[in-house]
Amino acid sequence: MESVDDDGRIRTGTVWTATTHAITAVIGSGVLALPWSVAQLGWIIGPLALIACAYVTYYTAILLCDCYRTPDPIHGRRNYTYMDVVRSCLGPRDVVICGLAQYAMLWGTMIGYTIISAMSIVAVVRSNCFHSKGHDASCHGSGTLYMIIFGFVEIVLSQFPSLEKITLISVVAAIMSFAYLFIGLFLCIAKLASHGSIRGNILGVKIGINGVSATTRTWNSFQALGNIAFAYTYSMLLIEVQDTLKSPPPENKTMKRASLYAIGVTAALYISVGCIGYAALGNGAPGNILTGFYEPFWLVDIGNIAVLIHLIGAYQVYGQPIYAKYEEWLAKKRPELAFFHTVYTIELPFSKGWTFRFTLCRLVLRSAFVVLTTLIALMLPFFNAILGLLGAIAFWPLTVYYPTTCYMAQAKIKRGEAKWMVLQCLKMVALLVSLLAAVGSIADIAQRLKHVTVFKAEL
Repeated sequence: MESVDDDGRIRTGTVWTATTHAITAVIGSGVLALPWSVAQLGWIIGPLALIACAYVTYYTAILLCDCYRTPDPIHGRRNYTYMDVVRSCLGPRDVVICGLAQYAMLWGTMIGYTIISAMSIVAVVRSNCFHSKGHDASCHGSGTLYMIIFGFVEIVLSQFPSLEKITLISVVAAIMSFAYLFIGLFLCIAKLASHGSIRGNILGVKIGINGVSATTRTWNSFQALGNIAFAYTYSMLLIEVQDTLKSPPPENKTMKRASLYAIGVTAALYISVGCIGYAALGNGAPGNILTGFYEPFWLVDIGNIAVLIHLIGAYQVYGQPIYAKYEEWLAKKRPELAFFHTVYTIELPFSKGWTFRFTLCRLVLRSAFVVLTTLIALMLPFFNAILGLLGAIAFWPLTVYYPTTCYMAQAKIKRGEAKWMVLQCLKMVALLVSLLAAVGSIADIAQRLKHVTVFKAEL
């Protein structure tokens, strides 16, 4: 018989379900940029950065696990979301700052997903072109039309009222993320085996090779740090996963085990893809690893199609919280307007009694939001730069600052104690990494804008 928790809800989650949710949350399209990131940093700093970001993510995650309940980590009041933790431990002012960082990261990810979806379709077209015409053929492609088509699909999906209504899409998206990860890993292993030697060098991409200047080399190195940090984004989803766990045992104990397993598996896969991809492709590793292969064309196509299917669902996973937040805020501001509250029902043609229920707010504002997101993606078609900037936005505040600060408030760690000193040093180092990643990504975007035609995405 299922037991009712202290808040009246029934929870059935275990360490294995939490591990599954966590792995699904962490593994995403950021993995595609890891070989490029290692190439910018070289054989010493690259793997060390992958390991360090994994450890920092795990360490701050186990601190955050103790903040699910406040003020006592086992018997205290539950916090159902990441921002509830910040509100309970730090107060309302920090909730606003945390919310801005969190929703900026969510929106930026939607922009990045629009870009890489077009890159995946172009990669399929180019792969088939090279297969039929030879690898010396001119097979360039424009992603403008594909971004517009992707945006139209997301406008349709955005009309579903919540994530619960598109659960199947989310499940398929999670399966696809593993599919393209292992396809990319297999292609890298096969490439490495084919030439039989480990490529790359200690310091990464060399200055002067292929026209890379010292300035570009520096910005790319900073940007690579942001890409790696973005790939491990996890903390802001941890509390929501922990809220699914049954007790006993205590939720924080179970979630710490789940975090260890999830981040351990993710780190092993990320280090494998990043390092084997660099060993196989060397300093010429592309920003999206799947675009570095053309044969076997059918497997490359499957990998890119898997990326596309994953992004179609993942886009809504990141978008639905934004829709819900601004719709709730606007409805409270103007409770008398039918625009926000009146529900219309239309019977769908050629269907057996299926209906489409909507409010004008959802129909108009969600569509406008997706259109705006697509327009920004068309103006900034720079996948790696966007990932680096997102990593900078998310890593310090969401992965390090708030988990450590909330834990210090929860555990009442006093200024000057050894643990206080360690956590302060961690925050300072993470802040430096985030600032460097932001500078590198912004500089890259500014440089690329000089050579891009607005609304014409050549990928």
